[in-house]
Amino acid sequence: MGTTPLPNAISHYLSLVGSAGAADLAEVLACFTDDADVIDNDDMRHGHGEIREWWTGPVTAFEYTVEVSSAHELGGDRYVARTRLSGDFAGGTVELANRFTLRDGRIARLEIAATSPESSADA
Repeated sequence: MGTTPLPNAISHYLSLVGSAGAADLAEVLACFTDDADVIDNDDMRHGHGEIREWWTGPVTAFEYTVEVSSAHELGGDRYVARTRLSGDFAGGTVELANRFTLRDGRIARLEIAATSPESSADA
């Protein structure tokens, strides 16, 4: 599966999540609209305040690396990036589908869900 160049807000977010513990929180929040939603494994966060809590809690609780295995546009300012996280969390490796919706060049919605490596459920 190929990789499509991603808009700046998404590619910057993915680079920040790859070094989450060292990332500048203001830079992270700048990737998102003020009223953005983040759904991480069915846990919903809304707006910068809750995204800040998510980032300083579950996102930075472990050390891990992020590898983008594929990315493509779904249409209408929607994109998906499949990533592999490898780190010191239970299981050590997880495949994720990161579905983004942009508004005015920033992330308005991010849905993160585990997926099997052989799955093609990108849409």
